Amino acid sequence: MKAISILGSTGSIGVQTLEIARLHPDLFKVASLAAGGNIQLLEKQVREFKPELVCCRDSNAAAELKRSLKDYLPSLRIEHSLEGLIEAATFPVVELVVAGLPGSTGLTPTFAAVEMGKDIALATKEVLVMAGGLFMEKIRQKGAQLLPVDSEQSAIFQCLQGSGGAEIQRIILTASGGPFRDLAPSELAQVTKDQALHHPRWKMGPKVTIDSATLMNKGLEVIEARWLFNAPAERIEVVIHPQSIVHSMVEFVDGSILAQLGATDMRIPISYALAFPERITSGTPRISFPNIGSLTFMEPDFQKFPLLRAAFSVLEQGDTASPIILNAADEVAVELFLAGKIPFNRIAGIVLESLQSIPSARTDTLEEITDFHEEVVTQVRSKWRDR
Repeated sequence: MKAISILGSTGSIGVQTLEIARLHPDLFKVASLAAGGNIQLLEKQVREFKPELVCCRDSNAAAELKRSLKDYLPSLRIEHSLEGLIEAATFPVVELVVAGLPGSTGLTPTFAAVEMGKDIALATKEVLVMAGGLFMEKIRQKGAQLLPVDSEQSAIFQCLQGSGGAEIQRIILTASGGPFRDLAPSELAQVTKDQALHHPRWKMGPKVTIDSATLMNKGLEVIEARWLFNAPAERIEVVIHPQSIVHSMVEFVDGSILAQLGATDMRIPISYALAFPERITSGTPRISFPNIGSLTFMEPDFQKFPLLRAAFSVLEQGDTASPIILNAADEVAVELFLAGKIPFNRIAGIVLESLQSIPSARTDTLEEITDFHEEVVTQVRSKWRDR
C-alpha cells in the first residue's frame, strides 16, 4: 500500500485524487492532507480517509477544524500555514506527494518534499515555471521520481514510455482554446467573470480556469514542458484542439507521431501518476469515437491571446527571473479580474507591462526565487489595485 500526501485536497486535483483513492483502498493510504479554508469539506475528507496529519490555511481555520474534529483528537495532528504545509509534504511515512496547490503556494512545500526524497505527482505547474532548473537539479540529486499530473504533460510522459530514448523532434501541446476561442478581440473587454469561469471542456479551479481563458495556462505548460522533457522552445508547439480528446503528441526524428487520447477527465492522468508504472481503473467514462465524429486542429491566435506568445518569448530569453515576473504578474491580474477590479482583456496588458517594466534580480536559490516573486506581486498589486 502506497502512503500519499495531498497538497490542495479540497481543490479540483485533490478531490479527484481522493476519488481514485476511494476506488482503490487496497492500494493507497492517505497519510496527510493540506487545504485552504474550506473547512467543511476538509472535515469530511478527514472523517472518510483518516489521515494522521492535516494542514489548513491559518490558525483560525485550524481552530475551527479542531472544534469540528474534537472526537479525533489527540490522535490527529492539525497544523496550519507554510510550516504546516511543509510538515504535510514531508510526513515521514509518505512515499508520494500530490502537489496540487494553486499558484506559487506549492513551491516551498514541494521542494521540501523532494529534499526528503519523496516522489512527486506534480499538478502545480508554477513549481517548474518559477524554479525549473533548480527543481529538476534537486530531483536528480535526491533520486526522486517526478510524475506529471497535468493532462498535457501526462500525455507526453505516456507517449515517451517505451520509446527507447528515441530523439524527440517536436512536443505538440494541445489546447481547447478556452471559452473565448471564437470571440473577436474587440469582444474580450465585455466578457464577465461567470463567462470566463465557464470552461467548455474542463472543470478546474478559478485561477486555472481564467488562465485557460487567456491561454496563459498553455503558456505556463510550454515552460513546464521545457523542464520536464528537456526540450528547447523551438521544439515545443501549441495547437488548438476544441474537442480535447487528444491531450498532446510527441513527434520523433523518424517522423512518427505518438498521441495520447482519452476522455476530458483529470482522473486519468491522476490515476496514472498515483499507480505508475501500472495502470488502474479511474472511474472515467469511455470514449465513443462515432459520437465524437471528428477531431479538428488549428493554429492559436497569438494576437488575440498574447500571453501565449509571451511565455514562448520568456522561455527563449533563457533567464531565470522573467518566468517569475510572468507568473507573479498573472497571479495578481487574475486576482484583480476575479475581484471585479479590471476587465478581462486587461489581464494580458498587466502581465506584458510587468515583463517590460520590472527589472530582473538574482534568482539562483529557492529563497531568492520566493523573495523576488513576493516583490513582483507587491509591485504589481501596488500599481494596479486602485485603478
